[in-house]
Amino acid sequence: MSLSPSVLARLRYQHQTIGELIGDLPEEVLRRRVNPDKWSALENITHLAAYQPVFIRRLERIQEEDSPFFDRYVAEQDPLFSSYVEKTLPELLQDIGKQRALINAKLEGMSDAQLDRKGLHARYGLFAVSQWTEFFLLHEAHHLYTIFMIVQELRKALR
Repeated sequence: MSLSPSVLARLRYQHQTIGELIGDLPEEVLRRRVNPDKWSALENITHLAAYQPVFIRRLERIQEEDSPFFDRYVAEQDPLFSSYVEKTLPELLQDIGKQRALINAKLEGMSDAQLDRKGLHARYGLFAVSQWTEFFLLHEAHHLYTIFMIVQELRKALR
């Protein structure tokens, strides 16, 4: 099954929403936690940047193995996430753009048979690559919404 026009459009452009959401807020403001128990806007951006290489590796394993198993991703257990926390906002945004280009090239270059290959998610079961891609985009959209809400709180506090 090929990727729908909706999926392809979101793959190409959805990540660009980050810049639109944060606008001109300085990085030091984006690092502030609105809720001490929840990630800051910048930590959410860091998570999106660190997860993309994980997704790429999952796509590769699905092509190389028969129905590989994937545990639930936990950012705090990912060494890449820990290293990405040290990156600046421009570095994170640049990395997101580069990694997304890789994801797009991989997915757009897959045949229908490759898109139909499956991987097993620990919680949600067996997904074809096309479903993994939708899952990836919805996960990203969730964090974009979270960033939007945090930014609104930050702007309110700055008034």
